Amino acid sequence: MSGSTLLLFVPACFALNLAFGPNNLLSLTYGLQQGVRTAVLASGGRLIAFALMIGLTALGVGAVLAASEAAFTILKWAGAAYLVWLGFKILRASGSVTAPREAAPRRSLRSLSQQEFWTAIGNPKAILIFTAFLPQFIEPHSYWTSFALTGLIFLVLEVFAVLFYAVLGQRLSALSRNRHVVGWLNRISGATMIGFGVALLFARRPA
Repeated sequence: MSGSTLLLFVPACFALNLAFGPNNLLSLTYGLQQGVRTAVLASGGRLIAFALMIGLTALGVGAVLAASEAAFTILKWAGAAYLVWLGFKILRASGSVTAPREAAPRRSLRSLSQQEFWTAIGNPKAILIFTAFLPQFIEPHSYWTSFALTGLIFLVLEVFAVLFYAVLGQRLSALSRNRHVVGWLNRISGATMIGFGVALLFARRPA
């Protein structure tokens, strides 16, 4: 990748990484509930999912999935159902935060990482992003090397996006200093996740 292409790719890519979506909402929520370190470590599930998607895109499978109406619809409904379920789970958990003299239950890192993975892998829009965005910056004469490089840059920038939202979540938690306020923030997170799930149902495959 030439220097000029790299200067164009990095800011455009980071804008995608920072876009507020289901996975970044999870980082915000985890940062709020369990701190920055846990949120960043849990994002490993998301990074594995994205790495798999990038690999499939490089092999051409991503383009096939993006072009298949049936595959897109199945993945869309499965992803939407999972996001709605996850939103209700966050809403239900927020009740324990507001309970007097009761600490919010801390969930295992494995459980949080699995949520990150399934939230990412169940979003067909992510496949479309990789299929439509990354190939624009691929050098045909060094296809595999440039695909590996762009994919690696995307994943590294994703970590910075995770860190941003995790720190934001922790700051919200520190600023509130009120168990009831934290409970309401969690309710907003849950409701927003449900909103992402409903919005995903209206996503359409590009013609």
